[in-house]
Amino acid sequence: MLYAVSNFKVELDEDETAVNTRLIAMLGISRDACMNIVCVRRAIDARKKSRIHFVCTYEIELSDALTTLPPQVRCMEHSALEPISPDIFKQRRENTSHAIIIGAGPAGLFAAISLAEAGIQVTLLERGKAVEARMRDIGRLRSRGELNPESNICFGEGGAGTYTDGKLYTRIKHPYLRHVLHTFVRFGARSDILIDAHPHLGTDKLVHIVRQMRQHLLSLGVDYRFECRVDDLVIDAGRVTGVCIENGEEIAADHVILATGHSARDTFHRLHERGVHMQAKAFAVGVRAEHPQQLINRSQYGRMAGHAKLGAAEYKLTHQVPDPYLDKRGVYSFCMCPGGLIVPSPTEAGGMAVNGMSNAKRAGAWANSGIVVQVTPDDMQRHGISNNPLMGIEFQRQLETATFRAAGAQYAAPAMRLVDFIGKNATGKLAPTRFKPEAIAADLWDVFPDWLGEPLCAGIKGFGQKMRGFVTTEANLLAAETRTSSPLRIDRNDDMQSINMPGLYPVGEGSGYAGGIVSAAVDGLKAAAAIIEKTTA
Repeated sequence: MLYAVSNFKVELDEDETAVNTRLIAMLGISRDACMNIVCVRRAIDARKKSRIHFVCTYEIELSDALTTLPPQVRCMEHSALEPISPDIFKQRRENTSHAIIIGAGPAGLFAAISLAEAGIQVTLLERGKAVEARMRDIGRLRSRGELNPESNICFGEGGAGTYTDGKLYTRIKHPYLRHVLHTFVRFGARSDILIDAHPHLGTDKLVHIVRQMRQHLLSLGVDYRFECRVDDLVIDAGRVTGVCIENGEEIAADHVILATGHSARDTFHRLHERGVHMQAKAFAVGVRAEHPQQLINRSQYGRMAGHAKLGAAEYKLTHQVPDPYLDKRGVYSFCMCPGGLIVPSPTEAGGMAVNGMSNAKRAGAWANSGIVVQVTPDDMQRHGISNNPLMGIEFQRQLETATFRAAGAQYAAPAMRLVDFIGKNATGKLAPTRFKPEAIAADLWDVFPDWLGEPLCAGIKGFGQKMRGFVTTEANLLAAETRTSSPLRIDRNDDMQSINMPGLYPVGEGSGYAGGIVSAAVDGLKAAAAIIEKTTA
């Protein structure tokens, strides 16, 4: 018999034998009756810094059924760690359907794996390079300030998520979530991601996992092309029947999955010109805050900071600011990267943006996080941008151009000490920073319009009240964080196809339906499931 014990508190220095002894005692059974004990869920509870501990769920296999169930105990049919693949992906089906997938980020890769394993012919087109070559281009941007517009933090195999913290937690609820995590383990992720409440992979691990996925796709016969930008759709009688790539070649297909990621602006412009129905949506922009990781550890863990089982601390902060146009304007931390780096993430000449990343061990000396402000379509109209589905892209470009100018017309980051920004006092001083190629002292109030700068300032002050040490002379703000999510949504039906261009399946972050690695992967799987169901009906 299998049972789950939830909300079980475990001390940081408590060993496995002691934990097992307490579990057996709680159940009121003999040690001989216990066949196996395994932790299936683990979260840090740091609300009381005087007693930081883990809150865990354990699965216990017993030789006999319990006569009574304590409040924390429930009976289980299957282990929570058991791989569960949706039925629609389990059986290979022979058919002649052909699917093109535009983009090899999480949505595109997971869709490609599922379709190819189901026996559907797949062509995967990625405008950027394979991860190995992509890393060299990113290295040149960070060391020399040389931008390759087609191979960078946003474009290339694995998508933008490959060069982040690799967070795998999400707020969405969907049956495919567990399948996504098990697929990552299948291709090389550590099994801890199945257990941790806040799992992450790290850039170094993601690079390896993405390479393993590529080899698997190639073994299945997928036509996997790099440096292959899609410039247009092929449309016949109102239906998408293929794509036209940059060398002029047309590739026919029964289904086209659009999984470009949030920065394929030229693609969105072309889709708009072709009449694909889309709309502007809210998103967020702001800065990257950089603090010493030890400061964040002390703030979050107190005297337990540095404990081997805690690792690098993270934070998640929100604040609501009174606003003349909205009842409250949201300011929040975004994509917090413990022990990581701020990295340059521009994709267009003459524009500059930043993002954050960290490796699996999160062992760096600095913590960084986006601090961003809610922006609505109405805000952009008041800012002077005409009302159209691409207005968010125009607003992003304006901020990135201002950021580029503030850095001396180079791919460096204009920066300001956090205390100087909220004090509106450009001292020209910076705290120590790891940013490459260069952080240049600048007045960030010249980068952001006041209707953004004021709530950003108020939000940071609010964060300082909620988190001790957040407002400090040791922290810098680097501009500009503009690529938090797609500023548009491509409208689709319940069958995952465009509402006015059947044959086109808009998915993932770029199409406005996801907000991270896992939610994008789930969305790609949903499109794959719709295609499999359609081709085998």
